[in-house]
Amino acid sequence: MKAMNVVLIGPPGSGKGTQAELLRDQNGFVHYSTGEVFRDHIRRKTPVGLQVEQYVTSGGLVPDGVVLDVVNAFMAENAGKPTLFDGFPRTIPQAQGLDKVLSEAKSAVDMAVLVDLQDDEVVKRLTARRQCRKCGKIYNLTFKPSKVAGVCDDCGGELYQRKDDSEGVIRDRLSTYHKQTEPVLHHYSEQGKLKRIDGALGRDRVYQEILKLIA
Repeated sequence: MKAMNVVLIGPPGSGKGTQAELLRDQNGFVHYSTGEVFRDHIRRKTPVGLQVEQYVTSGGLVPDGVVLDVVNAFMAENAGKPTLFDGFPRTIPQAQGLDKVLSEAKSAVDMAVLVDLQDDEVVKRLTARRQCRKCGKIYNLTFKPSKVAGVCDDCGGELYQRKDDSEGVIRDRLSTYHKQTEPVLHHYSEQGKLKRIDGALGRDRVYQEILKLIA
């Protein structure tokens, strides 16, 4: 595969994370997920990691400038490899900063793929999610139920609904997502790089549609 830079965007519950894993494991993409990369730098105690840790431990938001320093370091470590940006950029300053970082490396975002899903479907999916109190395994009452209602298949632990899977919390997350993401979508649309896929198609069909785009 040629060294493409793909931005993957989608609301919570759209299956974006699953698609990112498939693209990483089956198509050789290097996976950039801000949270995962932050944790890696903190673990390795890099200069950027020490900066990030200060904000994380104090409960503050990591400034865009520091986020972009992390991106820059990631791109330097993975130069020439096909890269998938998962849930990043989230804001216009981050999108503009990513354009600058890639431009300096004589590269660019090749495509932004939106795995789109209506808010009501997001709520339906996420409110049906259940987690085992004992081992943490995730189930879904709609498409991945346990064999015995309320009981984990693996360890027999109790299944429960997390507070962040309640409808009110999900609606708040969606409101934040739309406010942040709409300008980013417009940014890539203006560049002619935005592609939309219906997240309601299901995991396998969404994956096939993405493969067609990156072929």
